[in-house]
Amino acid sequence: MGGIRVHAAKVMEKGLQHDRRWMLVDDNHQFMTQRVHHQMALFNLTIAPNGFNIKHKAESIFLPFKNEPLPTPIQSQVWDDEVVVYEVSQDLSTWFTQQLGMNCKLVEFPENHPRPIDERFRVGNNHVSLADGYPFLIIGQSSLDDLNGRLEQHLPMNRFRPNLVFTGGQPYEEDQWKNFSIGNKRFVGVKPCARCVLTTIDQQTGMAGKEPLATLATYRKKENKIYFGQNVIAIDHEEIFEGDEIVVE
Repeated sequence: MGGIRVHAAKVMEKGLQHDRRWMLVDDNHQFMTQRVHHQMALFNLTIAPNGFNIKHKAESIFLPFKNEPLPTPIQSQVWDDEVVVYEVSQDLSTWFTQQLGMNCKLVEFPENHPRPIDERFRVGNNHVSLADGYPFLIIGQSSLDDLNGRLEQHLPMNRFRPNLVFTGGQPYEEDQWKNFSIGNKRFVGVKPCARCVLTTIDQQTGMAGKEPLATLATYRKKENKIYFGQNVIAIDHEEIFEGDEIVVE
């Protein structure tokens, strides 16, 4: 759904607190994303002390952070990973079904449920939420500025849906980051992020185009994948704040 900018966030092992702990699944319990259902971008979220306010056009509903989900576990899949999730409530599932015009369920992924990251990139016993593959994604503003200098129409950072955005430094320097800290909280860069068609979807309209993938493919393509941003795991699980200084070892 739509992303939310926050000024502070609790760092959890699986990602920022409340980030990608819920998803929509179809009748086959397969995960649904904007890649296929572009209109999902039109669910606008605002964060409240105890949950999310979700708005879609003229309709709205509230999703509490803490709830009593339905007791029957659901075997679902995110890419190649099997995950056990629970339907949050029939009312919420019905609301999303009505807004999208197709059957779906809103499910949640409990914090204690396992989903290990790719063993080739672990630094310990690392797990991830319902994100594609890694708990965090970091992108430098300089990288986007460089890309926008090559585009006819500038694109906002929300096309890339990062968790962490930093200013300063050189374009694409995050590609090479390994050990770094935000404030005094330690993180590890594990691999550059391969990008998909979701980056071509306007987060304000739900309409898809050719950019930025067409331009990125001219200079950011390697082994048939297009890269932008760096996947990250956290060593320290504490709060980070907008304005924290980044130090790269």
